[in-house]
Amino acid sequence: MDSKATDKDFLPLTVDYREFTYSAGKIPGGFFKREGRPSEKEVLTSRLTDRPLRPLFPEGWSNETQIVSQVLSADSENDPDVVGVTAASAALYISKIPFVNPIACVRIGLLDGKLVVNPSVADQKLSKMNLIVAGTDKAVVMVESGSLEVSEDQYAEALEFAHGEIRKIVAAIQQLHDKVKPEKVAAKAPAFDEDLYKEMLKTYGEKLRDAVDTSKYAKTDSYARVDAIKAEIYAAIPAEDTEKKKLAARAFERLREFIFRDDMLTRKRRPDARAFDQVRQITCETKILPRAHGSALFTRGETQSLSTCTLGTKEDMQRQDLLFEKDQHKRFMLHYNFPPFSVGEVKFLRGPGRREIGHGALAERALANLLPTVEDFPYAIRCVSDILESNGSSSMATVCGGSLALMDAGVPLKAACAGIAMGLVVEGDKYAILTDIAGAEDHYGDMDFKVAGTREGITALQMDIKVSGVSIAMMREALAQARKARLQILDIMDKTLAAGRPEISDYAPHLFMLNIPTDKIRDLIGPGGKKIRSIIEITGVKIDVMDDGKVHVFASSGKSAEEALKMIRDVTATAEIGKTYLGTVVRIAEFGAFVEIFPGTDGLLHISEIAEARIKAVRDELKEGDQILVKVLAIEGNKIRLSRKAVLRDKQAAAPATT
Repeated sequence: MDSKATDKDFLPLTVDYREFTYSAGKIPGGFFKREGRPSEKEVLTSRLTDRPLRPLFPEGWSNETQIVSQVLSADSENDPDVVGVTAASAALYISKIPFVNPIACVRIGLLDGKLVVNPSVADQKLSKMNLIVAGTDKAVVMVESGSLEVSEDQYAEALEFAHGEIRKIVAAIQQLHDKVKPEKVAAKAPAFDEDLYKEMLKTYGEKLRDAVDTSKYAKTDSYARVDAIKAEIYAAIPAEDTEKKKLAARAFERLREFIFRDDMLTRKRRPDARAFDQVRQITCETKILPRAHGSALFTRGETQSLSTCTLGTKEDMQRQDLLFEKDQHKRFMLHYNFPPFSVGEVKFLRGPGRREIGHGALAERALANLLPTVEDFPYAIRCVSDILESNGSSSMATVCGGSLALMDAGVPLKAACAGIAMGLVVEGDKYAILTDIAGAEDHYGDMDFKVAGTREGITALQMDIKVSGVSIAMMREALAQARKARLQILDIMDKTLAAGRPEISDYAPHLFMLNIPTDKIRDLIGPGGKKIRSIIEITGVKIDVMDDGKVHVFASSGKSAEEALKMIRDVTATAEIGKTYLGTVVRIAEFGAFVEIFPGTDGLLHISEIAEARIKAVRDELKEGDQILVKVLAIEGNKIRLSRKAVLRDKQAAAPATT
C-alpha cells in the first residue's frame, strides 16, 4: 500500500494475478519466451480476487493499494486460482491495512452425485459443477460457477457445503493473524455533514424521488432531471467553497441511495414501478445480418445485444498455452464488447477491458456445455455480442442473444439457454428480491446475482454480495425466483427460434467427410505439408486431418469440395485384392511392367500375366504411357502383384454365348 492517503472518493485497489510457467516446469510457448500481457485466465482470476475483497475494505480507505498473487510453484494437479484468493485475503489481514474481515475461497465439484471440495484439474473435467465460492466466517460474499444443467436445490446445497469449508480456512487465517498481531492503520471515514443531508432531504427529497421514477420518464430524461437537481444544489454553494461542494456531493449520493432503498423496503416500489418478480418487455429477432452465419438481436427493456455466430474450421480454433496441460485448441469462443455509446458516453475504443473479458467468460460458460460434441459438429465456433444499449445485465442479454445466434447458424444446441440478473435489498429483517435488475438497482442494491440456464437446470451462475446479512434461505428464494423468470424468457425466445436450423448458412464453410487409412496420412500431407497445401491451393477448400484417419473438407461450393475429395482419394487410395483398376504403364523391364494404379502407387504386372497366350517380350504388348485394366492378385507388404490376363478372362466369361 501507499503510505499516504489520496483525495480519491473511491477505493484505489489494484489486483494482479500472474502465473509463471516455470512454476510448472514449462517454458512459454510462442515466439516470445517470457511472460507478457496477462492471459485471459490471469485476468479472470484477478477479477475473482478483487470482487469479494473490495466490498470488505472500510469506508474512507483511499490509500493506493495493490494485491499481487504470483504462482511460484504448481503441481499440475490443483488449480491455484482459489488459493490465490485466499492468500490475498490472508496477506491483507496480517498487514497494516485496516482489513478486518478475512475471507477464504474454495472450489466445489459434483462427482457421481457427491459434493467434493477443491477437485483436481482432472476431476474438474468430469464434474457436473465447477463452483467457486468465497466468504467470511459469517456469510458467502461471492459465487462464480459453470455447470451441466444442475438444479437450484443442488446449488443451494453446494453453497451451504462450501461455506462450511470456508469457515475452517478462515479460522486458520485468524490463527495466523493472532501470531503476527499486526498494528492496523486507522481508516478515516470521509467527512459527512448530517445537517446538510437532512436539509437536502427536506428540500429536495420528493423532487428527487420524482426524478428517478423511470415509469414516468425515459432513462435519459430521468438522468437529466437528477443532474438538474444536483446543479441547483451546487449553485447555492459559493464557488470557492470546494469543501462544502464535496460534502454536498456525498449527501446527495446518500439521498439517492436512501430514496431507492426506502422505495424498495417501505413503499414496496421499484424505480420503474415493476413488480419485484417482473421481467421487462422482451423482443427477439434472428437473421439480422445477411452475411453473418448466424445473428440475433435480443432486447430486454433498455438493454440490447446484437449477437453473431461465425463457423470455422480446426485452424480457426484458439491455441492455448496452459500452465497445467499440453497446448490445447479452444473450439468455442464468446467475445463481449461494451462500446461507450451503449451508455451514452464518449471514450476511446481500446482492446477489451477486464469487465468485458469477465462478462464474455460468464456468457461463454453458460453456453459452452450445451454445444454438440466435436465429433457431431466439427466446427470452430465464435460468438460476438455487441451491446448497443445498456441499462442492466448486458451479460445475461448476451447469453440469450448468443443462444439464438448459435441456433440461427445451424448449431444443434442441446437446449436453448437464457439468463436473468437478480438483485437484493436487505436491512435487518426487511428484504426485497428483484428480478431483472436495471442500472440503479444494481448500483444501490446489496446483491448482484446472475443466473443462466435451460429449462432443466443452471449452466452458469455469478453472484457478488455487498453485505453480510444474506442467508442461504434468501439465496434459495432468489434461485427459485430466477428460475421462474428464466422460463418466461425461454418461452419468448422459443417463439422466435426454438431449435437449431436444419441447414447452416450458404456463406458458412460446408463440411464433407471421408476416412483414409492412418498409414496414408503421411502421403496426404506430403513432405513438409507440400501435398495437402497443393490441394488447398488448387481447390480453395480447407482440410483438417485427424489422427484417426478422419478427413474434414470445408468448402463454400460443392464443386470445389468434389474436386478436393477426388484428389484426396487419389492420393490415399489403397489397393484391394480382387479389384480391377485402370492403370498407366510407367516402366518396362524384361520380366514385366510396372503399372501405376494410383498416383504414387505402382504394382508389378509380370510377363506371364500380360496376355492369355505366352509372349516373348513385354514390349511386344505394352509401351510406357499405355492405360490398361489390371486386377490385383496379391499384396505382399509394400509389393502389389497385378494381372491383365485375369481381366481378359473375366471379360470373356461375361460375354454372351454365340451360336
